[in-house]
Amino acid sequence: MRKLLLLAVLVLQACATPPPEPAPEPVAVPPPPPLVRAPEPPKPAPPAKAEKAEKVPDVVVATPPAKPPAPKPPAEVGDLWERIRKGFKITDLEGKLVKQKTAQYAASPEYLGRIIGRSKLYLYHIVGEIERRGLPTELALLPMVESAFNPMAYSRAHASGLWQFIPGTGKRFELEQNSWYDGRRDIVDSTNAALDYLTKLYEMHGDWHLALASYNWGENAVKRAVNRNKAQRKKTDYASLRMPKETRHYIPKLQALENIIADPQAYGVDLDAIPDQPYFTAITDAPDIDVHLAARLAEMPVSEFIALNPGFSRPLIRASAARRIILPADKVAAFYDNLDDHDGGALVSWQVYVPKHGEKLETIAKRFEITVAELRRVNGIPNHSSRLPKEMVVPLNGDARATLADLPLMYAPPIPSYGQARAVHTVRKGDTLSSIARRYRVSVAALKGWNQNTKLLQIGQKIYIR
Repeated sequence: MRKLLLLAVLVLQACATPPPEPAPEPVAVPPPPPLVRAPEPPKPAPPAKAEKAEKVPDVVVATPPAKPPAPKPPAEVGDLWERIRKGFKITDLEGKLVKQKTAQYAASPEYLGRIIGRSKLYLYHIVGEIERRGLPTELALLPMVESAFNPMAYSRAHASGLWQFIPGTGKRFELEQNSWYDGRRDIVDSTNAALDYLTKLYEMHGDWHLALASYNWGENAVKRAVNRNKAQRKKTDYASLRMPKETRHYIPKLQALENIIADPQAYGVDLDAIPDQPYFTAITDAPDIDVHLAARLAEMPVSEFIALNPGFSRPLIRASAARRIILPADKVAAFYDNLDDHDGGALVSWQVYVPKHGEKLETIAKRFEITVAELRRVNGIPNHSSRLPKEMVVPLNGDARATLADLPLMYAPPIPSYGQARAVHTVRKGDTLSSIARRYRVSVAALKGWNQNTKLLQIGQKIYIR
C-alpha cells in the first residue's frame, strides 16, 4: 500500500512540474520563416497559365488568394496615401496590358509627378466622400486616368472636368451648366455626381470592372456586350467582353496606377506624402466679386484660385449664381480680413450686359473698348460663331481690361478646337443630319460636335465633316 501511495505521489509531482523540453515547443511548432514564404518559388506559375490561356491575353481578373498583397512601405503618420492603400477593395487585374501600363507610368516620373502634384488639392476631399459612402478607394485614382487631375480638361466628346462628364450625363446627375457656372468642373459637385453614378453602375452590374467599363464606354454599351456573350454562352466578366480599344486599356491604366501607389519603391517611384488633412474650405457667403480680386484678397495667384474654383465660367462671380467659393484652409482668415479692409468696397470691375436684338460683337467690343477676340474669350463665344449669349460680361472700368492677360486661356467655357475639314457639305432641300451622316459615313453626334447651329438646317448652310 505504501508503495502504491509513493508511486502516486511521484506521478503527481511529475505532472505538476513541467519538463524542460516542452517549454520551447510553442516557439518550435510554427514553421520557420522560409516555410511561410514557400509559395514564392512557384510564382512563375501564373505567367505560364496566362501563356496557355491566350484567348484573353490582354487582361485577366486575378484570383485574390493567388496574389499576395504587395509589400507596403513604412506607414507615414498623417500620409493620405496610406489611408488610400488601406481602402483598396477591387479585385486586381493582371496581364500584359497591366504590365505595359505600369511600366509606362513608372518610366514617366515627370508626367506622374505633375498628375500627383495636381491631385494634392483634391484628394483629401475625394477620399473622404468615398469613405463616407463605403466605396473602394481605388476610385480616388480615377481622375488620374480621366483628366490627369486637370479640372479644365475638355475632350472631343465635350466631356469636361476632373471626372469628364459629357453634358447629357451631367444633367442626369443634376450638374448645372449655364453661362456663369459649369457643375461638371466644380470640384465638390462633380465628385458627388461621379460617385453617385459609379454607385449606380456597380448596383447595376454587381462588379466593379463592369461598372468602370460602363463609366468609360456607356452603361448601355456594356449591357449589350454582356447580353451578347450570354446569348453565345460565353463568360460575361470584363476580361471576356468585346469592347473598344479605349475601354480595354482604361481599367489596366487604373490598375497600373494602383500598383504604383501600393508599392512605389518597387517601381522606383518617389511618391511625395500628402498630408491627411483638409486642403480647402468652402465659403458660402461671398458677395459679387471679380475672380481676380477674390484671388488677391486670398493672397494667392489667380491660376491657383481657378484650380480650386474651375466651375466659374466668367471673370465675375455672381453671388446669386455661385454656390460656394473654395479657398485653401490656411487662406480663409486672410480673405475675410482683406475683404473687411478693402478700400471703397468696389469688388467688381465687370458688369452684366444683355445684347440687343441684332446687335453685333464688333459694336459691343467698340463700345466697351475691348477687342472682339477678348470679348469672345471671356464670354466663351467660338471664333466661327456669330451667336451671342443672352447675357454677357463687359468691362465696367479699366481694372477689368488690365486683368484680362492674367485670366487663363481656358477660363471661359472650353471651346473645342477642330482639325481641318475633309469635306464641306452644302445643305440642299430634303437634307437631314441623318442623311448627311450616312453619306459621309460619320455619326450624327459627330456632325453636331463639328458644327454649331445644327438644330434647324437651312438650305445653303455649310456642314463641315472633319
